[in-house]
Amino acid sequence: MKDGFIKAEWDRLNKIVIHRPGIEMFLGLLEPYASLYERVFNRQEATREHEFMEHILRYHFGIDVISLGHIIEREAESNPEIKEKLIDLARSTVDITDDTELMQRAKSEFEKSLKTFSAQDLFQVIVMQIALHEKQDRGKSVRQIHLNITERSPLSNLYFMRDQQFTTDSGLVLCRMAKPSRRFEPQLTKFLWQEILHVPIIHEMLEPATIEGGEWIPFGEFALVGIGDRTNRDAINQLLSLNLGYEEIGVVHQAKHPLVAGDQPDPMINMHLDTYFETASSNVVVACVELIQEAKVEVYRKDGQCYTKTDTEPNLFDYIREKGFSVVPITVLEQMAYAANFLCIEDGRILAVDVERGIDAVMKSIASIATENPERYGKLYEQAKKDYDMLTSEGRFFPHKLELRKLGIDAYPIVLENLTGGYGAAHCMTCALNRG
Repeated sequence: MKDGFIKAEWDRLNKIVIHRPGIEMFLGLLEPYASLYERVFNRQEATREHEFMEHILRYHFGIDVISLGHIIEREAESNPEIKEKLIDLARSTVDITDDTELMQRAKSEFEKSLKTFSAQDLFQVIVMQIALHEKQDRGKSVRQIHLNITERSPLSNLYFMRDQQFTTDSGLVLCRMAKPSRRFEPQLTKFLWQEILHVPIIHEMLEPATIEGGEWIPFGEFALVGIGDRTNRDAINQLLSLNLGYEEIGVVHQAKHPLVAGDQPDPMINMHLDTYFETASSNVVVACVELIQEAKVEVYRKDGQCYTKTDTEPNLFDYIREKGFSVVPITVLEQMAYAANFLCIEDGRILAVDVERGIDAVMKSIASIATENPERYGKLYEQAKKDYDMLTSEGRFFPHKLELRKLGIDAYPIVLENLTGGYGAAHCMTCALNRG
């Protein structure tokens, strides 16, 4: 299979793209909530976890691992045309606002800087999303200038490389992110696909559509895509108009968690489809049953070059069982600890988060929201405590499950205690580019 074409999630994973988090993660940790992080965590340890994950993927599983920043920097330094385009992209990200008399000088100086910056510096300019503001003191000596350099929306979530795009059996679909802080990310990955790797983009989502790659899971003859807080109806309509090879597409509605009180759901608990449901093989899925029983599925069948809605609307549990898949259940607590957000390496082999190593941080996070709003999150916390006691006494935290072994799933656990603080695990952090 060529790069940019994936039929099924369990086909042998050959090539991925990742991004090692840098200074932008530090900036995100200054305000975790606004940065879409779940909790505060240790950035240095997160970097080490990411390095180890890359090592395992590259040397244990033999996967071709491409680093977003490294390949862009390398190609830009060796190819003047690519570097010029990288300069253009960096220029577009910088906002210069000065006193009128300083504006032209500031822009001129910045233009000179762009021409002399290394590719690595240009990449950092893009990732940090810089704003420059200067103000001159009136009537004073020269260079009495107040300079403010701020980061408007640093790409602190860029290491979640699954979301800026998703890979279908007909090519890449470039996403349009729902949250303002992530809106620029697809433009950076588009630079990689178009200018360096030359991977076909079959569609770029157009406003007002919003969709993120964690919602998309291909199953060979059919595919599933989530709809909810991060993905809207406009994106689904654009997707269903594409001439894809899947005979059927199921649109999975983001379920309201049954243990969270109130009329409004908390979309961060089951943010994407891959945060509570994922396939481990050609006949086994792992899921939080409480959520997939609540998640309605709109079923669309291939009709010529697009898709037509059928009359059936099962829940996701019934839908996937009817497709012949066994369901390995995970507890509510394990789901919130990213048990379902594993990466399928090949049919029956997965790279999974070692839930036990990060469970205390997750329990602390649930306890915190329950303390702040006991009426809304009290039942969720009580269930989490029950799950914790049961899993501790049995010593069967995911992926150390007898059900997985019995169904022939070989799970490789990896510690991602800090990285998951950003709201995602191995699946979210890898853009699958080639399977087959």
